[in-house]
Amino acid sequence: CMNYMLPLSYAWGNFSVLAVGIWAIVQRDSLDAITMFLTGLLLTVLTDIIHISIFYPSHDFLSDAKRFSIGMAIFSLLLKPGSCYLVYRMYRERGGE
Repeated sequence: CMNYMLPLSYAWGNFSVLAVGIWAIVQRDSLDAITMFLTGLLLTVLTDIIHISIFYPSHDFLSDAKRFSIGMAIFSLLLKPGSCYLVYRMYRERGGE
């Protein structure tokens, strides 16, 4: 997000899911908050794949800062399935079916 290689929709999507995640953590008894967080995480997995595949720069225009930025975006994408699993376990603990 810091290198402006990916569009603003990438940042807005991930930061809004982060805000919903904070809401889900604060309200421990809310099933709606955890459902929205899980749905947002699953949706951002799909949109992150689309953003990275469309806006990945060619090798000629790949500086060190862009390489680091895209590496962190890919690393974030790789961590999201684990986060989805942990959020799903929280969803089941709160009474979700």
